[in-house]
Amino acid sequence: MSVNSVTNEAHTTKKGSNLSIELELAMFILKLKNGIWLIGIPSWLFGLTDRSISALADGSLSIIEAFQLLTTSFFFFSWLYLRPEKSLDADDIDSSLYQGYLCRTQSNKFELKRRHMISQEYILPFPYLCQIYHLLNLKHLESVHKFSLNNLRIVNISYFQPTDSGGIIKFHTVLDSPVNALRIWRQPIVEVDLILHTPYTVELSIPVYNNKRIIVIFQTLPLNDREHQFFIDIYSDLDWPKPLLQVILHFAARLTLLEDWPYLQALADRNIERLFNLNLASNHESALLFKRFVELYGSNTENTKLIAGSD
Repeated sequence: MSVNSVTNEAHTTKKGSNLSIELELAMFILKLKNGIWLIGIPSWLFGLTDRSISALADGSLSIIEAFQLLTTSFFFFSWLYLRPEKSLDADDIDSSLYQGYLCRTQSNKFELKRRHMISQEYILPFPYLCQIYHLLNLKHLESVHKFSLNNLRIVNISYFQPTDSGGIIKFHTVLDSPVNALRIWRQPIVEVDLILHTPYTVELSIPVYNNKRIIVIFQTLPLNDREHQFFIDIYSDLDWPKPLLQVILHFAARLTLLEDWPYLQALADRNIERLFNLNLASNHESALLFKRFVELYGSNTENTKLIAGSD
């Protein structure tokens, strides 16, 4: 063995030892942060309960007592919001150290699992094509979801790129109402991505704040010419407490599905296959991604029937 080989091996061993120490230190700090945060929760709950009992003991609530309750509640929810990460993130330690302990594939899977928020699954009594038309038609955001999105408007289409199996469209949306609850989540005007990955998979990517996003993956599975299975998976890197975010997202997903129901029923009652003829597809820019689907998978009635399946 040469001197250089021995020197390199010693250097590698020393570097690996240093990385191991750094990793252990980072893990210790992370556990310490989580421990302190967990201890703080019952402390704040005790304080909030004590303040509530004291304030309501005489059967009335003064302005000072109400202010104290609001202040205590504010600090309690702020404490929940400041929850540390459960596990090491590539931003917490040097990326080379992180990748040294998890291969790239494992790291990606770990990150994907960490960001997964909710899954929902439904069997809907509508043709699969109704769902596809609904997902790829941008105008439904303004009409079908007018209530849940509180009059959100599409300002313009900023980008469109066909792909081999689908396409990508980017569009700007604006929160028209000054009291729109979505202002808590995002800027007044943002660029949203809608991606057709396959004939059965659509992705909606919504920016929130500080480069954080909510990503919704819709998957459809034709069961027959009258039913399809519908899957919703939502991912996010928001720093909100995960249980709270999961409750909000479950509620939002179910609300939008309730809004979809009469629209999908109306589509099912029409001759939906007619919409999937290339010559009849809308040329409006809001339907560019739908038209791309028609070009690839439904240019005529026979192809449409083949996609939808039969009993």
